[in-house]
Amino acid sequence: MLIYKIFRADEWAALTRDGQSAGAPVDLADGFVHFSTAQQAAETAAKHFAGAEGLVLLACEADVLADALKWEVSRGGALFPHLYRELRLSDVVWSQPLPLVDGVHQFPQEMT
Repeated sequence: MLIYKIFRADEWAALTRDGQSAGAPVDLADGFVHFSTAQQAAETAAKHFAGAEGLVLLACEADVLADALKWEVSRGGALFPHLYRELRLSDVVWSQPLPLVDGVHQFPQEMT
């Protein structure tokens, strides 16, 4: 199962440069890297990245993250994947820009 992380361009650049990342400021504050499922990603983008351009969508295979990945109750009582270690560039299955069109982030069709 793929899970998804949205990074700002500078966060993605740091991950590609350093090979690992503790995440965005919210991840650092919470002590884990926030991920979303395919069904949760658009709401995450709307809630936390409204109007933001230059975003990058990362896909990671949940099974590969093994015991470091915990499914925990969050927004609306839904289970969200949280990574309790640094995100490694080697964890990323694919990445692509997350364009903003008419105020809405455009996710890949294969996620729907």
